[in-house]
Amino acid sequence: MKGTTVLAGTKAINVSDQEEEFESDAESISFEYSATIAPGDAEMTELLNRGSIEILGLMPWSSNGTYLVQVTRGSDHAPAIYKPERGERPLWDFPGSLWKREVATYELSLLPGLGSVPTTVARVSAPMGCGSVQAFVPALFSEHYFTLRDRPELTTQLKALCVLDLIANSADRKGGHCLIDDQNQIWGIDNGLSFHEEPKLRTVIWDFAGESLPNSAAESLANLLDCGLSPELQQLLTATEQQATLQRAQNVLAQGYFPHDETGRSYPWPLV
Repeated sequence: MKGTTVLAGTKAINVSDQEEEFESDAESISFEYSATIAPGDAEMTELLNRGSIEILGLMPWSSNGTYLVQVTRGSDHAPAIYKPERGERPLWDFPGSLWKREVATYELSLLPGLGSVPTTVARVSAPMGCGSVQAFVPALFSEHYFTLRDRPELTTQLKALCVLDLIANSADRKGGHCLIDDQNQIWGIDNGLSFHEEPKLRTVIWDFAGESLPNSAAESLANLLDCGLSPELQQLLTATEQQATLQRAQNVLAQGYFPHDETGRSYPWPLV
């Protein structure tokens, strides 16, 4: 997993060489993907939890402070996305600690049939303080939801991601937040706007409205309601957010099919 450039072999992605200030004129650097552990490997959790973190630069086009970092532990290393709490910009209609919601979405995605989120952990000891650290995906960045939705072989994965968004109450599932790698694995990223206690669903994935819920997702939701949220999710969410999450799971399971957007306004902007 070395020598692969970020933009599908065409050119390297530019990141800002500025750590402390969000400056638009900061110097850009080139980045080439290199990792000893893949984003979904079990060993990635240990690396992200315990590895040393070196900031490489500030990611462009991000509304919050989002950093490309290199995580190293012994002979293992991988790039990752670090979102420190101190880099968050307050939203009038959304609670803070967006980084915790990034981690919570990953924890929820561990249930079978609920999509794939790159390994994401909470770090207290990090260069800019507490925040989320998520494995960087060497995706085909010219692709997004609207280029993927008509590929039948990807339907199962897209439905799973849709279920994840319904339960996590994702408020910002843009088309560009659906990545695909060279193994045809779909990943859902940028999950900070999630788990609001009020209905906030905004997503581009409405193509499955009216279709039956996949069996794997239905079984996971039934188990979730029987066993409750994991200890990890309970630590990341408030009591009210936990209750709302279980209520959404109950509603989706009882309905048995993907919902329609009755308002016509449950879309993020921009769409990609």
